[in-house]
Amino acid sequence: MIPATIPFVKAHGARNDFLLTWRSELPANAGNPVDLSQAICNRYTGVGADGWIILDDAAGADAAIELWNSDGSRSEISGNGTRCAAALLVKQGRASSPEIRIATGAGPKTLRLLDRKDNAFSFEMNMGQAKVEELQCRLVPGREAVILNVGNPQIAIFTGDFDFDWRTLGAQLERHPHFPNRTNVSFVRVVDDHTLDVRFFERGAGETMSSGTGSTGAAAAAMARGHVTSPVRILTPAGPLDIRQVGEELLLAGPAEITVGGEFYL
Repeated sequence: MIPATIPFVKAHGARNDFLLTWRSELPANAGNPVDLSQAICNRYTGVGADGWIILDDAAGADAAIELWNSDGSRSEISGNGTRCAAALLVKQGRASSPEIRIATGAGPKTLRLLDRKDNAFSFEMNMGQAKVEELQCRLVPGREAVILNVGNPQIAIFTGDFDFDWRTLGAQLERHPHFPNRTNVSFVRVVDDHTLDVRFFERGAGETMSSGTGSTGAAAAAMARGHVTSPVRILTPAGPLDIRQVGEELLLAGPAEITVGGEFYL
């Protein structure tokens, strides 16, 4: 018997990597996406990725996306993942306009193609407005912190350096009772008036090399606390992401690169 397969394209946005599959290409017996996302994203027995994105046709948009984290949980949105989806749409000829419209769990998002070299793309994405919920959060004694939402929940922890076990703290905060739906955690070091150095512990994925929403949340938190002003460059372990504010909207510019295509055997 020939095993059922799930076709995928792999892409990364600043080394935050995702597998992308059109829902119409899923086999009828594919099964539960909770189990499937854990299997296909496993870095030892699967393809390996931070998340799995399922794309659909959508009225009023070039596509709709559904994001499953590597642990089988759902997320409303990923900034890096949405850029990866936009790269796939452009590559497959499904979005010919310089502006790509994608429906997400955090509402419709518009991306503008800045540059393309073969399978490497650069987009600027409208991340919408950041909603600050607690400007002076006291969950972490001795550290300045801000709780906010940028389409998904975020907590930004300000620090003078990264010479502490921030991964363990990130794991604790992700599942803190204060966050019934868990949260993304960013550790933020202010470099100067327009630059932040950030580390990420993402809900459902753990440590990641970069994060689009985490970068947006870090910038919004730092601006709200008066540490930086727009434009803001976010230094991540995978390279810089750039954020600028237009009115109340935050726009994030960064890369997306398509690297692999194949089939995952169920």
